[in-house]
Formats: sequence, structure tokens, C-alpha cells
Amino acid sequence: MGVTGASGALYAQRVVRCILGAGHEVHLAVTPYGSRLFHDELGLERLDDAGLASFAGLPEGADPRGHGLFHYPARDVGAPIGSGSFRHDGMVIVPCSSHTMNALASGAGDTLVTRAAHVALKERMPLVIAHRESPLTLIDIRSMETLTLSGAIIAPCSPGFYLLPRSVEEVVDFVAARLLDLLRVEHGLKVRWEVFLEEGA
Repeated sequence: MGVTGASGALYAQRVVRCILGAGHEVHLAVTPYGSRLFHDELGLERLDDAGLASFAGLPEGADPRGHGLFHYPARDVGAPIGSGSFRHDGMVIVPCSSHTMNALASGAGDTLVTRAAHVALKERMPLVIAHRESPLTLIDIRSMETLTLSGAIIAPCSPGFYLLPRSVEEVVDFVAARLLDLLRVEHGLKVRWEVFLEEGA
């Protein structure tokens, strides 16, 4: 998972918690602006063990690695997730800024987020890009086309409202569920259309 500086830290937090809750590991790379995002939107002072445990909803004092959450420095392009020999089930960048998306489309791999994303593409592993900026420039649109043709899935953070959400958390769950579905991670978030119909809303 990559996290960049586009607003939407709650999306990243919900996805991480659901993946860990489903018994999977999360290997996390956060850009410098992503770290500031965590500070501004979640109140996390630093991404040390205590901060990561809080972010992931783990017990106070827990070792994140012992619960399947691994964090790598943003500039460490030599980290395991930056290598094609590192096998995984897929990558999501959430939230993904236009800056990161456009850098990725241009072939730049100078951060761990873009390097790991390029590895996912070249190894034909799922890469989900949860873009979270609006409006779009022509550069953004062409980058989306380039990445789609390269095998990525562009999944903008665009919540639906047919479930009549009553809280920010329910709006976040809608987007998180779509991303988890694209990664083929089982979850119990109640966002299915059939649930809406069954409840007669």
C-alpha cells in the first residue's frame, strides 16, 4: 500500500484495518506529504511503532510487525516491496495524488511508492490507484489512460449515496469496500446493492 498527500487519510486507515482484520499483511510506504496528511487529518505525530499501532487500531504498545503491518521509509527504493522478487497479492495507492499518479505514468520511480507500483505493473500484479483530486487536468486524464493501458485500475475515491449514509464513516466505508473488492480482500462492510434492496431503503 502506498499513501500520498492527497486528502483522504481515513480511506487509507479503513483499508489497512480491514486488510489486517482479514488476516493479511500490509506493507506500507508513505510519501513525505502522506506523513503530513496523517498528521493533519488523523493527528499522528510520527510513523513510529506507537503511531502505526494507533493508525491500524492495534492495542497500545503493540508491535505493528507482529500484527502484519510493515512500514518502509519513503525514499528506500531498495526496500523489499521495490523488488520484483517480492511476491504479493496486489497494491493500492490510497489516497493517490495527481503528482504521484502523473509521476508513475511518466515512468518515474524515485520514491518507494512509485517504484513499488512500477514493480506491480511489470510483474502483472493488481495495481489499484485511488485518485482523490478534482477537477482533473488533461495531464491527469492522459495519465489515467496510460496507466489503464499499462494494466492499472483507476478507482477514484467517489462514494455512492444510495445506502443513505448518515456519517462520514459510512461514506468512507463505501470507498474502502470498493478498493478491497478490487484487491479481492474479503470484508464485512455493508455496502452491497443487494443489502440496500433487502433492507427496503
